[in-house]
Amino acid sequence: MKQLLSFLFLSLFVFTALHAQEKALSIPHTVHTLDNGLTIILHEDHTIPMVTVNVWYHVGSSYEKPKRTGFAHLFEHIMFEGSGNVKEGDFDNLLEAVGGNNNGSTTQDRTNYYETLPANSLDLALFLESDRMGYLLDAMSPAKVDGQRDVVKNERRQSYENRPYGMAFQTILENFYPKEHPYNWPVIGYMDDLTAASYEDVVEFFKKYYAPNNAVLVISGDIEPAKALEKVKHWFSQIPRGEAVIRPTAPVFELKEVKKLVLEDNVQLPRLYMAYQTPAKFAPGDAEMEVVADVLANGKNSRLYKRLVYELQIAQNVSVYQDGSALGGMFMIMATARPGIKLAQLQTVIDEELRTLIQNPPSNREVQRVINQNESTMLRQMESPMAKAEMLQSYYRFAGNPDWLNEDFSRFKALQPSDISATARQYLNPQRRVILSVIPKGKTDLAIQ
Repeated sequence: MKQLLSFLFLSLFVFTALHAQEKALSIPHTVHTLDNGLTIILHEDHTIPMVTVNVWYHVGSSYEKPKRTGFAHLFEHIMFEGSGNVKEGDFDNLLEAVGGNNNGSTTQDRTNYYETLPANSLDLALFLESDRMGYLLDAMSPAKVDGQRDVVKNERRQSYENRPYGMAFQTILENFYPKEHPYNWPVIGYMDDLTAASYEDVVEFFKKYYAPNNAVLVISGDIEPAKALEKVKHWFSQIPRGEAVIRPTAPVFELKEVKKLVLEDNVQLPRLYMAYQTPAKFAPGDAEMEVVADVLANGKNSRLYKRLVYELQIAQNVSVYQDGSALGGMFMIMATARPGIKLAQLQTVIDEELRTLIQNPPSNREVQRVINQNESTMLRQMESPMAKAEMLQSYYRFAGNPDWLNEDFSRFKALQPSDISATARQYLNPQRRVILSVIPKGKTDLAIQ
């Protein structure tokens, strides 16, 4: 009976996926703009009586300046500490009282905040978001900023300075991007910059970037769009427009050499990082490099996992990903060695597999496996109001069109094995990369020389 049920479920899923492919995939929505510049995207879905309110401010660490880093991440914390009409602590208390949850995150390109809650409590989420957008400064004070500054510093200690391998990514960014590139520093910022920032610096940053004309509000879930729009107007229309925001630009650069770096750390096992310059998010080549990453290290049947972890047993783990962002992309390979193994042994095998992939297209089966997994992920995301809100936001920010789902879906469907090897050949040049060896202190013999 279990086998029969599994077969029926799989058949239903395949039928649904195939049927979805026959039709153009989309997330039905409407787009509106208030007089103050706030962009509103509404998606109606009555599957469950829940709703997600998702706000993206188009500001991240790339909008900061050298010596004044970490502000975007700092505001990710400050925005939860009360505003003009919401006492400190009440943001969480009010949402939890109605069965809702909330969170936020910061990247190089954007900061997001979201609430998922019962649909009949939509007004609560809109009130909370509008209050911190329009009246955060009414409740902000030097003491509150100092308190959250200390929280962020402690987070940096836990996630960077005092965490095994924690300084690796910062080291790569500083050596991968030129100093004038806005991706040169970590999202969390530097400790000295956080210390040096004055209260006036923080206020200026908020006024410049956390205004309605630099924000997109998505409501996804059990709503009537016309009524939801009126609610948004009620809560947000009175917030004044801010100054025009100019998005950061990046200098044209190209890795033209191999940069070999060594970082001694309080770790037990050495770890190898290899970073390559790749296309920006949704740019030509981005999808191909995502498939390259999955062919190499997604699952136990992937090439690097089989060679390094299963067959040769010289690595504890291996992971590969394509990180496309607004101003460029980075392709990262990470592998942790087993005890007694030098990182040069890992590099040799990794380079062998890269050469094989570049010289010979992967099999149709390999590529189709990756594409099927990608399609399955996309289709599952369609079940969640939160996931759909994030997709609408991401497509609007990086593709310029919230209705880009079908194009995203199609860019993978159109790929052939020859596309994968050709794109790998273009971007995975062994003479143009950053190689970082993170090794136990005093064991430099384990590093790539």
